[in-house]
Amino acid sequence: MKPELIHNGTDGVNVMHPCFESSDLFLMFPSDPSVICILVYSVLAFLSIATICGNLLVITSVVYFKQLHTPTNYFILSLSLADLLVGVLVFPFSMALTVTSCLHQENLICKIRDVFDVSLCTSSILNLCCISIDRYYAVCQPLTYKSKITDQVALTMIIVCWGVAVMIGLSIVIGGFNQGTCEEMCSVTVILSNIMGPVLSFYLPAVVMSCIYLKIFFVAQRQVNSIQSSKSLSKVERKATKTLAIVMGVFLLFMSPYFFCVVFQPLFSDPVSIPVIETLNWLTLSNSMLNPFIYAFFYNWFRSAFKMIITGKIYQGDFGDSKLI
Repeated sequence: MKPELIHNGTDGVNVMHPCFESSDLFLMFPSDPSVICILVYSVLAFLSIATICGNLLVITSVVYFKQLHTPTNYFILSLSLADLLVGVLVFPFSMALTVTSCLHQENLICKIRDVFDVSLCTSSILNLCCISIDRYYAVCQPLTYKSKITDQVALTMIIVCWGVAVMIGLSIVIGGFNQGTCEEMCSVTVILSNIMGPVLSFYLPAVVMSCIYLKIFFVAQRQVNSIQSSKSLSKVERKATKTLAIVMGVFLLFMSPYFFCVVFQPLFSDPVSIPVIETLNWLTLSNSMLNPFIYAFFYNWFRSAFKMIITGKIYQGDFGDSKLI
């Protein structure tokens, strides 16, 4: 996600980013890039490929294996789709059009990149909200869980998430970000965009998720200490809740620094430097790579599914009904 930086002139910009050099009012990729630039883009290309491959494994697993056709995994599928699109669309756009380059060449392509960036990030956190709601009913109301969180309900929640994410992404980009001091340059629209955008797309969902998982934690503790713990809260549900809470925690850890910067920076006297913004931007994007590894580490059935896909076993016959370990 990229705020629209306010910066006067091009002096010193070429030393702020290892892969661009200034030419009049434009920033250009040099014909003879530095070693640091090559190293940076090699790392980013690896992150993009890992993000695409990892999330493709998750999506293929949930779609192919019938054992994984559950509302919880449908939410995971939707989250993986958002992360996959980050790897396919946002990573290449952000490598070609960095914060630094779009600062001086603001155009339609930069706007399109920003819409993808904001929308997919918002979709990820809204899908995590859906997962937390799913876990709440699974743990806190296990007897009514299957009747309340059905496949149709899950599909409806996912569609709403994506619709809201796209609307927020378009609204924020059209309203405009400001990453700089608020003197005469900040209109009411830009100020609202800087505040309301992050509140709607990050802070509010984060607070909701945190409250839900705290509630789940306290209920789970009571159930574990009760005589009926073995009936009311299965080992599978506890593990699923713990794993998805870790996914949410990692997401918040990677996203929080950027959003803190976006909201509070206009109140400071000096704008945050471009290298810091670039680093925080890539930190948020790299989160999309981690979820498949978390699933593989905690879930035996995802590990089994990944192994069958990677070894090509699913192409040798119909294994959709296979019992995953």
